Amino acid sequence: MRRAGTQLGRCLRLAALPAAECSPAAAAAAGAAAAPCAGAWAAGPAWRRVVSCSSGAAQAEAAPKPAAKDAAAAQPQSATAAAPQSEDRKGPFGLVRDEIDCVTERLRRDIFTEIPALERAAEYFFQAGAEGKRLRSTMLLLMSSALAPAPPGIEFLTVDSSPPAEHPPSVRRRQQRIAEITELIHVASLLHDDVIDSAGTRRGKKSLNAVFGNKVAILAGDFLLARASVSLSALRNPEAIMLMSQSLEHLVAGEILQLTADAEEAASLDHYMRKTYCKTASLMANSCKSVAVLGGHSPTDCHLASEYGRHVGLAFQLVDDIMDFTSSADEMGKPAVNDLRSGLATAPTLYAAEEFPELLPLIQRRFKEEGDVEAAEEMVRRSRGLERAGELAAFHAADAAMCVESLSPAATAHAKEHRAALIDITHKVLNRKK
Repeated sequence: MRRAGTQLGRCLRLAALPAAECSPAAAAAAGAAAAPCAGAWAAGPAWRRVVSCSSGAAQAEAAPKPAAKDAAAAQPQSATAAAPQSEDRKGPFGLVRDEIDCVTERLRRDIFTEIPALERAAEYFFQAGAEGKRLRSTMLLLMSSALAPAPPGIEFLTVDSSPPAEHPPSVRRRQQRIAEITELIHVASLLHDDVIDSAGTRRGKKSLNAVFGNKVAILAGDFLLARASVSLSALRNPEAIMLMSQSLEHLVAGEILQLTADAEEAASLDHYMRKTYCKTASLMANSCKSVAVLGGHSPTDCHLASEYGRHVGLAFQLVDDIMDFTSSADEMGKPAVNDLRSGLATAPTLYAAEEFPELLPLIQRRFKEEGDVEAAEEMVRRSRGLERAGELAAFHAADAAMCVESLSPAATAHAKEHRAALIDITHKVLNRKK
């Protein structure tokens, strides 16, 4: 069997574009089909490490200095720092909450099957109070409005009752479908991940596999993916279909990269970031680009939407890795230090290994020996690993905000408000506690 790094690297196509090639002008020149920029993850604004998923090579690139008006936004902050502005009356989630509720209700209605056991399993994480943060669908509807030439009509604040296989006639309904499809894919990936990880809890309640068993959990995830595929095909947009299908491919590739990592790859920050892009950031990037594509926007704005999702996704996962050390089990909805107990070295641990070389053997044997988890946790806490991971998360959040600032001029005050909300999302990702 070929090594996963080479076997899957060819299909990922996470092109290692230098920082200059990520500019809006370069994006327009390259066209909408350009591969996503997979670099820009090293802590600090002065240098970027550009990673190639196909070759595993890395090179240092001097990052262009931000324009004066963006300089403050580009400065990394601690992942636990307060957001620079107080939350307004609604906040980013409140701006689209009514529309999100409509999308969620449609999801609940569509998860229907004549097999009761499958239906109960499939709807497990879509029940009221168990939906999670709905960050992804919120981002997508905010992005849709941020780019729109006019605010959506009141008719889009009703539940879409058309069948999943029916083509939505309006742009906004098609963008809502992307939000729906993204949530289906995301929850399906969680169900599969929990089986792979033998997880007992998820979102503060028993995981589906703990309640119904592994086989039912896997089949429920497959069922959700099948439903997502039906809705996706109904969009009749080849580029959007390709983008969302690529996210599915990346989810599988990321899990394989994690499962099959050898000792060297397990201790590599490059490998960790490629895996993180595949498992978390790809879905955010490709779904954000999909709503822009469906809106008929320019290649530059479509690329910036994708980059926004990518940077938010990377920041989100980095903060998640930090919280694995700093948050309680009740806050996280899963056991603390769960990554170490699962044999995974995330960014805080990999950074800590640069200060404590004795941590490397523990990483390479996946913390399997008695006392490994406790020793690794102590070294992480004694190091700057958590701080450096926070700086890296803040760096990606700042880049996401700059993507919003670089979009074509907003057409309406409504669009400006939703762009501000997209930037506010980056602060909330950094400061979240669960």
